Amino acid sequence: MAQRSDPPPTTTEEVSPPEGVTAPEALSLAAGFPQADRGQWQELVAGVLRRSGSGVASGPAEDSLRTSVGSGIEIAPLYVAEDAADLPKQVGVPGLAPFVRGRRAGLPEHTGWDVRARHAHPDVEVTRQAIAADLHNGVTSLWLVLGPGAIPAQALPEVLDGVLLDVAPVVLQAGSATLQVADCYFELAASQGVKAGELLGNLGADPYGDAIRTDSDLDVSVAVSLACRCHDNFPHLRAIVVDSTVFHDAGAGVVEELGCSLAAGVGYLRLLTDEGMDVDSALAALEFRYSAGADQFLTIATLRAARRLWNRVGEVSGASASVRGQRQHAVTSSVMMTRRDPWVNMLRTTVACFAAGVGGADAVTVAPFDSEIGLPDSFARRIARNTQTLLMEEGHLARVLDPAGGSWYVESLTDQLATAAWEWFTEIERAGGLAEAMSSGLLTDRIASVWAVRRDHLAHRSDPITGVSEFPNLTETLPEREPHPPVEPGSRQAALPVVRAAGDFETLRDQVDVIAAERDSRPAVFLATLGSVDASTPRASFAANLFQAAGLDTPSNGADGGENAAIVSAFARAATSVVCLCGTDQLYADRGAALADALVAAGATQVWLAGSPSTSGDVAGIDGHVFAGIDALEVLGRVLGELVSAEGDEPS
Repeated sequence: MAQRSDPPPTTTEEVSPPEGVTAPEALSLAAGFPQADRGQWQELVAGVLRRSGSGVASGPAEDSLRTSVGSGIEIAPLYVAEDAADLPKQVGVPGLAPFVRGRRAGLPEHTGWDVRARHAHPDVEVTRQAIAADLHNGVTSLWLVLGPGAIPAQALPEVLDGVLLDVAPVVLQAGSATLQVADCYFELAASQGVKAGELLGNLGADPYGDAIRTDSDLDVSVAVSLACRCHDNFPHLRAIVVDSTVFHDAGAGVVEELGCSLAAGVGYLRLLTDEGMDVDSALAALEFRYSAGADQFLTIATLRAARRLWNRVGEVSGASASVRGQRQHAVTSSVMMTRRDPWVNMLRTTVACFAAGVGGADAVTVAPFDSEIGLPDSFARRIARNTQTLLMEEGHLARVLDPAGGSWYVESLTDQLATAAWEWFTEIERAGGLAEAMSSGLLTDRIASVWAVRRDHLAHRSDPITGVSEFPNLTETLPEREPHPPVEPGSRQAALPVVRAAGDFETLRDQVDVIAAERDSRPAVFLATLGSVDASTPRASFAANLFQAAGLDTPSNGADGGENAAIVSAFARAATSVVCLCGTDQLYADRGAALADALVAAGATQVWLAGSPSTSGDVAGIDGHVFAGIDALEVLGRVLGELVSAEGDEPS
């Protein structure tokens, strides 16, 4: 089995270049242009930074432009050939080990990836009709969630009525009812006359994922028995899904998700080989499920790194090269989805789907844009499947294998992710495997620490959420959807939390909406705009964007004509006790203190100033500053607390 301390080297199979094709190194794409070097670029960047006031403390100019994607992975602003070194040559070609460039080689027909639709609506007839609509309009496989709060387990024959199981693969997810549902699936296939060698899909056994979702003891017996049964009787039917989205949904970064998927996959390999199955057959029994986020390059590199890592596991386990290509199912991230301004979710899932396709996923599931509001309707499901159709049929995305291959950025990022994920995987292995890592708290602590960093970035809006923490729409009318089924009393809670990036901001919005409904008016922060519209607009726009992220209204006085009295009069009409001054640094110096005193005298209990203390200076009478980079959640919490206390109410 996999060695616990091996680094993840890349072993490639040699392939001769096709005849009549010019080697990339022989192409002179920049012929006729003067040679440029990194030093010239650094000098130009340093100049821009100096003019912007950012400056360069020390070291190369680009060091100040590096960004972090978590878990120690940093992205540089520029990549050149020396950054990737020999990586573009080491990744091989599509269809051959180490499978970085894809599990499949070129095909005579551009069939694209498997368009997989997820169904979990508890109404059997609604689900049956939705499945029929999907299969008639571009969906090529089904993912059915069965059990409490989802499709009733006993209703499998009804929802699959009319579905040809030897044409449309079905992937099941039934938790504790996996064996019951699998037996029902076998009976249904037999009743259709489907031959054992033609039955497709995956029975969806995932003991590790089920144990985490229900905080229950690990029970691998069903997974092992079903894998053996498929091996003996159903050669094209898989039994086990390594579902790493359970870690992503808890706040894990891509490094943690990759490492945990390897640990789970190796755990299943050990179980199956201990049962007497050969390594090749054990690898063939598994399918991996990964999340796909709106950071397109990170998603592309994650899927490529996952294939490289799994190839390494198969290699050290003694598996044949032909079975070491990891079968991947990419699902658009639930963590990135929002309840507020849900239409933006269409853009997020489009980018994520694009990245999954470019990254070489075998199957892709796009979540409907309204999935966090309630049960998706037919329109949302149509948009979800048409997203994939558009990318493949109109965008021709599937006509090129691994289009990101050779990119110095993508190859470098793929290598970084693979190395970091292998280190995390080996740490889990040293702890005794995934189950021990869970019970000891190693896994929980690691994911919690990663999520805490991400949550801090979200709070400071350095990781912005369009329509929620940035550019909220207070006048939006949310689509009405049937609510998700409530959690049944006595149901077990998940061992890991389920998080969403927008959760904290949307909680504030919910609190403000309750207060607005009770008072028949929305709580507000008055924007005291100093000077002309041109002078006040930049900071007033920033302040309005910030306070509206909590659902607060932001009335203002407009141009003040140079008179503090006009501002105070407008504040009195706004019926609020919280004010934010918005103007230029010079206007703050000339009028800020006097205006703050006048506003307090008129009833203001909290006065903010839009602008950084480093540029706006200290202004007497100010309770705090709002500027880019502040902890927005902390500020909004203080403001809401003040508004509520001024009315004598408690936030709901």
